[in-house]
Amino acid sequence: MAVAVSVLGAGVGRQSGTNLARFRRGWYDCLARRGDALFELTDALLAAGPVISLPYLSLDGLHRRGHGSTYAALAEGYVDAEKVRELLAASLPGASCPVFAVDVSVWVRSDAECSPDRGYYYHPSKHSAGQPIVAGWAYSWLVGLELTTNSWTAPVDAQRLLPGQNPSTVAALQIHGLLRRSPELGLKTPLFVFDGGYDSVRLALELAGTAAQILVRVRSDRSFYADPPPIRATGSGRPRRHGAKFTCPDPTTWPVPDAVHTCADEQYGAVSVQMWHRLHAKTQQHDGHGSRGPRPIVPGTLVRLTVDRLPGRSRAPKTLWLWWTGPFGQTPDPDLLWRAYTRRFDIEHTFRFARQTLNWTLPRPRTPEQADRWTWLVIAAYTQLRLARSLVADHRLPWEQPLPQTHLTPGRVRRRFRHVQTAVGTPAKPPQPCGRSTGRPQGTRRGPATRHPAVKTAARPAIRHSQG
Repeated sequence: MAVAVSVLGAGVGRQSGTNLARFRRGWYDCLARRGDALFELTDALLAAGPVISLPYLSLDGLHRRGHGSTYAALAEGYVDAEKVRELLAASLPGASCPVFAVDVSVWVRSDAECSPDRGYYYHPSKHSAGQPIVAGWAYSWLVGLELTTNSWTAPVDAQRLLPGQNPSTVAALQIHGLLRRSPELGLKTPLFVFDGGYDSVRLALELAGTAAQILVRVRSDRSFYADPPPIRATGSGRPRRHGAKFTCPDPTTWPVPDAVHTCADEQYGAVSVQMWHRLHAKTQQHDGHGSRGPRPIVPGTLVRLTVDRLPGRSRAPKTLWLWWTGPFGQTPDPDLLWRAYTRRFDIEHTFRFARQTLNWTLPRPRTPEQADRWTWLVIAAYTQLRLARSLVADHRLPWEQPLPQTHLTPGRVRRRFRHVQTAVGTPAKPPQPCGRSTGRPQGTRRGPATRHPAVKTAARPAIRHSQG
């Protein structure tokens, strides 16, 4: 087994150590109530072995408190979410064109009848009554991407969806908040990448007037429309709102592409990107019953992406169709678009690491507020691993392949974080004896907990747009 050594003495290591210490101090300042217990719980999450349960985290040497403090910290602690978002935004790595990804991950709580604010959500591996629908809490994550071959991301926000909330609307609110907290991002026209299932028209309308670019995957059977021909002076009747039809599965309807980009990549082989500008989709949502207002028309760029092969896959790759829109006058960069979307899958690696290693969904909190606190702890722990990745060398198991310093995975960094924590220190205060609790008064009884059935989603609100 390789022996990992700290590289705090290197130039990059010193800078990373300073950034990590600054983040840890800022994270401690975000914990307004039971902050010491919450902070040490985060350290134990980073340094312990497999996270079996919350009490087992209290057995780690970095957690100097009893197991009862772990439950009390989640039940009675307070995490200033807005300060955490500002701290995460400040720790973003610099990039000439920042790229972000948004996706929803579900915390399954199908049997938690006493937990409020649960909704029904799609889940690919959990089934209820034969359907891939589960009850639980859904979280919308906003993460920064690195256009490299590693799988690291930089989470900057996590928002729990209330039952009935539209994920596209919540994602737009998260983007507005990020641009407000980081005004310098507006000068770089950041790109936000979405998987299928997000409403591209709704996102474009919600983010109109901002510096955000959006790239959304669309179905391969979609149809789009060009601008209508000019209105004739002698014409009569209602002017046409849609021009020539563009059908994705029918190449005979495709005009000559407005832009073509080809390149060779080590992972994907030959890459081809075709783009058609000024195409829009017909909106199927209304402003409500009885409304005769025109439906919104949002023009954008349709992108067709084909690659020669998929990394680590033997099956033939499918053609991807993407839809892009951005600020007025902005021209899409085809090389950036295809690289950004292929790196979108890094958020799936983050979800997997949060669930399998940090065990994000392992606890069984009763209230959604407790789930929010634990989610912020997991995000803070992952961010510290990202900031500490240049402070340790590779520490691999005997059956693992060695990795260079620039390609360390979150799991390998976590194996050596205990030594990093010893070097940077902790702002948490040591515990103080508080005596024994008096316990529950004799003769009192706790009644049965209130039942909260999961809320079924009602009809989603229609897109609102001005009549001007």
